[in-house]
Amino acid sequence: MLMTVSDLPLERIARGKVRDVYAVDAERLLLVATDRVSAYDVVMAEPIPQKGAVLTQVSAWWFRQLGDLVDHHMISAAADEIVAAVPALKGHRAAIAGRAMLCRRGTVFPIECVVRGYITGSAWREYAKAGTLAGETLPTGLKESGRLDPPIFSPATKAESGHDENITIGQMQKALGADVTAELERLTRLVYTRGRDVALKRGIIIADTKFEFGRTADGKILLIDEVMTPDSSRFWPLDGYAEGRPQPSFDKQPLRDWLDVERHAGRWNGEAPPPKLPLEVVEATSKRYLEAYRRLTGAELSVS
Repeated sequence: MLMTVSDLPLERIARGKVRDVYAVDAERLLLVATDRVSAYDVVMAEPIPQKGAVLTQVSAWWFRQLGDLVDHHMISAAADEIVAAVPALKGHRAAIAGRAMLCRRGTVFPIECVVRGYITGSAWREYAKAGTLAGETLPTGLKESGRLDPPIFSPATKAESGHDENITIGQMQKALGADVTAELERLTRLVYTRGRDVALKRGIIIADTKFEFGRTADGKILLIDEVMTPDSSRFWPLDGYAEGRPQPSFDKQPLRDWLDVERHAGRWNGEAPPPKLPLEVVEATSKRYLEAYRRLTGAELSVS
């Protein structure tokens, strides 16, 4: 079942590029990952089959792996359990199957907790130009896609639209306080290290990723939102990895590659509305997401 827009009998309180967020009650939220896909900050008109389920179920899998390290917001990502807990969703099981997560509420910290285990993307571009990251000097001699030991904690602002902006730890401390900043960095490093090591055994390099945290009314810090998915992370295949060049990835790279061709050919200006996606690009992108799920969890995706 493809979904571009969810329509559930609950109050929708937010709609992101991919997720719709519903209020269940004062203590719980329902997160619904649609099959919408964005690239270069533009949401495509065509959905990607099973993408929403991959994002939700990868996050749920990680939450189960991380429960001994960090408190998190997941109550359940199983459709029958969600319907039993939220009777208003009776009759909507098919719409939420695989793609919905019932969560504890918390106040979201307005900072993306980015951790970089390898230097790539915007970090590499800044480093190649100035030898810095968020204006702070990095060691000389780093190569594109090279491993960073130890990983770099690199917070960013949460942008409502457009790209997040890298900031320094000092700027994060001004926004959240030194104690909260230190605890979020500690948790970020702890979770990333576990995730990096688990993924490596399954043939996946998690080059970088971003986490979000919230705080409950009683002050408990929770890991929230999505966790180490192909949307929030760079997944690289371990086989064939070599520093000094860009790496292929288990995400929407087929979509980005096709859009790059359209831009360079002058058929798209990089803004909405996007061009119509060919079926082969949609299918190739869906296969990338499903392969990431298979490699990571060792199982086929099931949304029953």
